[in-house]
Amino acid sequence: MLIYQRKRRGKQNRLSRLAIALVAAALVVVLGFQTLKLQQKDNDYRQRLAAVERQLAEEESRAEDLRERQDYVQTSQFIEQEAKDKLGMINPNEILMKPEN
Repeated sequence: MLIYQRKRRGKQNRLSRLAIALVAAALVVVLGFQTLKLQQKDNDYRQRLAAVERQLAEEESRAEDLRERQDYVQTSQFIEQEAKDKLGMINPNEILMKPEN
């Protein structure tokens, strides 16, 4: 009877070890897939971040251009040029010459 119990315990121990090994292997596989999934998300987020940073740089450049344009629009040089171009005005010391047709 003692020999039978030892054999039975040995089979149970082997089955327990096999079950533990299968569970451990399954965990390794699941964790591997999760790691790959997280790495892909990380790459996606890095790409989105780079795109947003490029867009931010473009918008900052555009804002700087607008500030420069705003400063130029407030100068007398701009006002004079617009008056000449759009209203046909001239300075008192200028002579207007029209081409003959």
